[in-house]
Amino acid sequence: MNNSDNSNGFQSSFELKTVLETSRLLVESRDTSFILNNLLLMLMGRLLVSKAAIFVYDPVSEKYSLKKAKGFPEHSEGNEYEVITHAEQKKLSHLPVRDGQNVFPESLTDEENSLYFNLRTSNNHHGFLLLGPKANNKPYEKHEIEFVEGLSIISTAALVNSELFNELNKTYRNLDRRIHELNTLFDLSKEFNLLVDREKISRIFKFALLGQLFIRKFFLIYKNQDEISLLASSGLSTEPDAGQIEQIFSDSDQEVMLIDDEFRQNNPWVQENEIVALIGISIQNEKVAVIGVGERVNKIPFSENDFNFLKSLANLAVISIQKTYFLEERIDKERMEEELSIAKSIQEGLLPDPIPQIPGADLAAKTISSREVGGDYFDIAESPDGNSIFAIADVTGKGVPAALLMANMQSMLHLLLPVDISFAEATERINSIIFKNTPPDKFITFFWAKYLSDHKILRYVNAGHNPPLLLRHNSDTFEELDKGGLLLGALETIAPYEQSDVQLNPNDLLVCYTDGVDEAMHPIDQEEFGTDRLRKSILKYRDKSCAEILDGIVQDVKSFSNNRLTDDLTLLILKACE
Repeated sequence: MNNSDNSNGFQSSFELKTVLETSRLLVESRDTSFILNNLLLMLMGRLLVSKAAIFVYDPVSEKYSLKKAKGFPEHSEGNEYEVITHAEQKKLSHLPVRDGQNVFPESLTDEENSLYFNLRTSNNHHGFLLLGPKANNKPYEKHEIEFVEGLSIISTAALVNSELFNELNKTYRNLDRRIHELNTLFDLSKEFNLLVDREKISRIFKFALLGQLFIRKFFLIYKNQDEISLLASSGLSTEPDAGQIEQIFSDSDQEVMLIDDEFRQNNPWVQENEIVALIGISIQNEKVAVIGVGERVNKIPFSENDFNFLKSLANLAVISIQKTYFLEERIDKERMEEELSIAKSIQEGLLPDPIPQIPGADLAAKTISSREVGGDYFDIAESPDGNSIFAIADVTGKGVPAALLMANMQSMLHLLLPVDISFAEATERINSIIFKNTPPDKFITFFWAKYLSDHKILRYVNAGHNPPLLLRHNSDTFEELDKGGLLLGALETIAPYEQSDVQLNPNDLLVCYTDGVDEAMHPIDQEEFGTDRLRKSILKYRDKSCAEILDGIVQDVKSFSNNRLTDDLTLLILKACE
């Protein structure tokens, strides 16, 4: 074997050893910069090249980025270059720079004997390795080109592995961050669930924004029913007025809204306070809150993950805030129910119990309120002359206001009992007091009577009340007791009230009732019970005791309305005895 063969053998052995050592070094490395730097240094040292560069291809932008360069001071790493190669050129192992083969519009070198080497794996093109001329300016020999190609293949594989490894690390880091965020949200949800104080919830929300996302400036606008208000804020130079709050709430029509110039022009307060994004919070498809945030303290822009975390955190806070309002409403409701229960017991205490007995007559009375308290009223009392007075009334409206007016009515009646005046004059006094001391939309229908038991005479005044029905013994015809005057409280007394006397005979039946009886509604036909049905009920039960007649009428009304009483119902029934 001659010396030339020995020299080529030595070179091949040396190059093979270099390729193997490089392969081991690069494959074990996960540092892209280290891989590219070592490739250039190894080739430049081995081939005595003074200029070399590596370009990595981005398939998305279809551009090449200069990742490593040595000997090109006028070109900076990171520069991007347009692709002007043909698809076939990307498949070649190497390309000469001369003869129009320079793949970049701005040539890094056009020196003779410069070569581009294709950085590729079995299926994909990843970039180019540019080698300038050797120090002796001689063309690259075959074994040298093969040596470069071998190292290029190994380096490209190492580069791909490094990129995959880095991408995997990035995925792991993002996963770790998401796990951390989920743990944070889980801990905060437990903390929020224990709180019923909106101020404390807002404080925890503020600390979470600062600790997790480095946000110092924020505001929380909350809508409770029809009221929109600034519920919490931090770091703001000024607070928005009511108009600005409503404007921001209505203009934020997206889940995540980055503040643009148009929004800043329409909402200058947002610009003054350097708010950069708004997050809308909806519950059951209804927007209930808007969160505004300033830029982060570290100046890092918000990512999609940041906004997702912010939305989740804001949802937890808003749901907890909403819970406090629901709790307050529940407490208020329970307090109201307790007060109504007390009012009901007081109102029931104002009604006669047990029902007093009237000499020479059978008597029964009952009121059923459609709510906890009602505006119907009946009373039975003994007058100073030893006779009995009974009354029935219906206050306009329902609930507490009607019950209060009913209580006043009861007080006035008992105050006037010992006064020696006629029924008509007493009714006028009651009307004057109610007219002067109640709103114009509040009035009372009122019927009261004195039963003179020795003579079985009924003296009465009807002030706009449903005329009581008088059914004579052995007759199916009803008489209506309608003499009197205007209902109480509607107008000042203009004409005097008229009182009237009615002679009762044994077994004559008088039924007094409020409009909760005749106006009870059929749930399907939307038809009222009416006085005709009431009269039929009275005729059906006329031979029974007053208590049985009352229960029969109530049962008929309830059956007709399917137990849905929309108004207070009161009955007072009197039957003259033998």
